[in-house]
Amino acid sequence: MSLLKRIERSRPAGEGEPAVPAVPDASVPTPTGPAPGAPGAPPPPAAGRPFLGAAPARESFREAKYRVQNRLVNELDPKLDLSNQAEVRRQIEELFGKIADEEGLALTRAERVRMLEQITDEILGLGPLEPLLRDETITELMINGPQQVYIERDGILELTNVTFQNDEHVMKIIQRIIAPIGRRIDESSPMVDARLADGSRVNAIIPPLSLVGPVLTIRKFAATPFTVEDMIRFGTATPEMFEFLEACVKARLNIFVSGGTGSGKTTMLNILSSFIPDDERIVTIEDAAELQLRQEHVVTLEARPSNIEGKGAIPIRELVRNALRMRPDRIVVGECRSSEALDMLQAMNTGHDGSMSTGHANSPRDMLARLETMVMMAGMDLPLKAIREQVASAVDLIVHQNRLKDGSRKIVAITEVQGMEGDVIVMQDIFVYEQTAVVEGKIQGKLKPTGIRPKFVEKFDAAGIHLPPNVFGSPF
Repeated sequence: MSLLKRIERSRPAGEGEPAVPAVPDASVPTPTGPAPGAPGAPPPPAAGRPFLGAAPARESFREAKYRVQNRLVNELDPKLDLSNQAEVRRQIEELFGKIADEEGLALTRAERVRMLEQITDEILGLGPLEPLLRDETITELMINGPQQVYIERDGILELTNVTFQNDEHVMKIIQRIIAPIGRRIDESSPMVDARLADGSRVNAIIPPLSLVGPVLTIRKFAATPFTVEDMIRFGTATPEMFEFLEACVKARLNIFVSGGTGSGKTTMLNILSSFIPDDERIVTIEDAAELQLRQEHVVTLEARPSNIEGKGAIPIRELVRNALRMRPDRIVVGECRSSEALDMLQAMNTGHDGSMSTGHANSPRDMLARLETMVMMAGMDLPLKAIREQVASAVDLIVHQNRLKDGSRKIVAITEVQGMEGDVIVMQDIFVYEQTAVVEGKIQGKLKPTGIRPKFVEKFDAAGIHLPPNVFGSPF
């Protein structure tokens, strides 16, 4: 017997749903006309043709799950300590077994386990998203309204069969994410940036701005941060590149990581930050705290949006100013996207060497142009040449990443900022990525040094760091 028939037979009449009568109801007119099989009678249903009024089996399973879930939530002890997840799970399992027996659900063991997992995820976690969040091969989740959930796996988008009950169901999950960190989302403030407990980045936008219902985007962070070995295995960079980058961080060069959306800038910033010595005081500043630094002496600051009255916002720029009074050895800004770039450049130019940040750009040269634009957004009436001199003096190195068409992420350029010549900032590539072919949709290429030694090598010598010549592609 199918699951649909077992559930429909064993299910008592639900709210607003009359039970199927065992005998004909006098209030219902008895059909008249020829008896089945007689001349003029309609043909009998074809074998295997489904009854048009029957719901699909998946819907019936879902209805049964929601009915059990509603009863379970109502019967759970309201004084239960939700922080004690083991005890909550135990009570959920006990109540689920009792309610399932009372409802008379004739489910197989596998079906009962699946229903229990889904109900537990709905009560304690993020509902239908929990299995996707547990899958370590998935790097991004995109919920476009209640009926369309996409994932990114190996850089490729896939449509899943995961759905939500309705818009309210998606809104409940969004509220569950943003409530613990003091963020809000409603019609007056229909966009929000947030994070999960593991640092995964979250963005939500809801009607009336979204015309497809609530839209939720989650960029997952690995349970354990990616390491240099992982990046080398993925083909993001070569061992020589990371040997050079580690020397740059330890020699206290100022570094910007540039790239497009989803190119891996924050992951690379995390890896570069891991090279900072343990005996230094690090202050990180982000819109939503995502960096996963492993050093002991780390102070994490997070920007604050405005309250319901439109007041009380603390932007990144004010946090950068405050960080200068906190005796930092390093300032790490998650991303410069506005006027905070001016304060970041001033910090780099006034004794806070070794600072790092990221920015959206299509190339290292574009990153410098964006920095100029962001400095202008600060409202200071500075001449362009003065801004360029500030940028050229502050930034030593730009690490540019790209997400290629096959989904792979690679460092495509490591570029030195050498200084000014006239009105132009002079730059020199130290490492570049050279694409050679496309084989079965996969981009082939090689990461190689240009053979040019950067001018800041003297800073390596001052820090007692000596790199072998072959790092720069030179035989001697």
